[in-house]
Amino acid sequence: MHVWNIGTCFENAIALLVTLLAMRGGFDVGGRSSCGLVGTWKMVLLFSYLISSFLRILSIFEWLGNMGTDHSWTFLYRMKVQQQKVGEAQVSGTPLLTMAQVSVSLCLIYILMSAALHITLFHWDSPQALEDEYGGFLSPNIVDDFHDYANICFKEFGDRVKHWITLNEPLTYSMNGYATGEFAPGRCSTQEDGKCSAGNSATEPYIVSHHLLLAHAAAAFQNGKIGITFGLIWMIPLSSSKSDEDAAHRGLDFALGWYMEPLVRGKYPFSMRSLVGDRLPSFTKEQAHMVKGSFDFIGLNYYSASYATEPPPSNDTRKSYQTDTNVILTALRNGIVIGPKAASPWLYIYPQGIQEFLVYFKEKYKSPIIYLTENGVNEYDNKASTLEEALRDDVRIDFYREHLAWLHKAIREGVDVRGYFAWTLLDNFEWADGYSVRFGMYYVDFENGSKRYPKHSAHWFKKFLKG
Repeated sequence: MHVWNIGTCFENAIALLVTLLAMRGGFDVGGRSSCGLVGTWKMVLLFSYLISSFLRILSIFEWLGNMGTDHSWTFLYRMKVQQQKVGEAQVSGTPLLTMAQVSVSLCLIYILMSAALHITLFHWDSPQALEDEYGGFLSPNIVDDFHDYANICFKEFGDRVKHWITLNEPLTYSMNGYATGEFAPGRCSTQEDGKCSAGNSATEPYIVSHHLLLAHAAAAFQNGKIGITFGLIWMIPLSSSKSDEDAAHRGLDFALGWYMEPLVRGKYPFSMRSLVGDRLPSFTKEQAHMVKGSFDFIGLNYYSASYATEPPPSNDTRKSYQTDTNVILTALRNGIVIGPKAASPWLYIYPQGIQEFLVYFKEKYKSPIIYLTENGVNEYDNKASTLEEALRDDVRIDFYREHLAWLHKAIREGVDVRGYFAWTLLDNFEWADGYSVRFGMYYVDFENGSKRYPKHSAHWFKKFLKG
């Protein structure tokens, strides 16, 4: 399948872009409050960090130029601004961004003015001050605070930034932060292997997601384009049986319909209302009206797929988000794996899934405008590899080539995709995996001054962009 002219399928020739969200780091920079960490930077270190960050941003443009981006492509850059509550600095309870933070963000935005900026407001780092004060997204108080925070961002940066993503992957934040306890703030029922000291896996994920949706809707009305990004494992019935088909639909309801049904139809999916019962919050009439239609575009992150099947009967009566779905995901069908396994245990390479997912999404949710906000594959950080071996990432080249071909097919079938973000330009910190896996098209030598080296995939992308 020919993919080289895929740019012509995008409105306004929006093409490949780069996500560098997890590269910036630096908590407490410019007055940013901690998000689960304690400590402050000395001013001299802060200054050195900022200079280093700006120089690295400038060098990123050099690398992108080397990869072949020019005026025939609209270069998109995805970054995030930090929400925080600054000590006692409040106006009628309103959380503030410090002037230092505003200045830092403005400097970054000015540097990036040649790019079509897509800024994410929340990528899982809830301000520690709000966690301490009222429990963060467990409390409805977060809705007004998030609204005020977003308004400050719109006011300060809105003349330069026209595309805003309120939330990145609310499912991941709710499930890993409040059902399994693997991500911050690390809450779950104590029955979950005894790894959480507090939490309730049966209720808190639903409460948090409810407040996330309300916070999104409260921030969704301004002059720019507002979106929200979802990520999930695409689910395919393990067999043609009705129970497996129902399991796949139910799994997608719990992973995606949980958010899209309120956004499109003003209420949670019937399957969730039936299975979760009164543990699932409900919208007031006014809230449903506010949430419904509160987006201009939807961001979708696609990496992998699994087979879905119904689990065998169980006598375990303990409730949790994981058991509520009544779905088991597996990579095996008749002993054959769904696709090659990457470094992360959840990532199996299934390129046609991007087309299947997009067509499903178009038909299920009234053909919205879509941006593919993340797509990529990782390899292990093998300390024994030479640099030459580490730069040889043919699996990544095949991954992008095949996924872009299937994306092209989805666009030809009428899916309204306006842009594509590759995850990612640079190796970075990958949440629970830390630095043990690498997603980048550029190899970063974290042990030697974070020097960057283009992998084979970077050269492939250069050829791709030049057509």
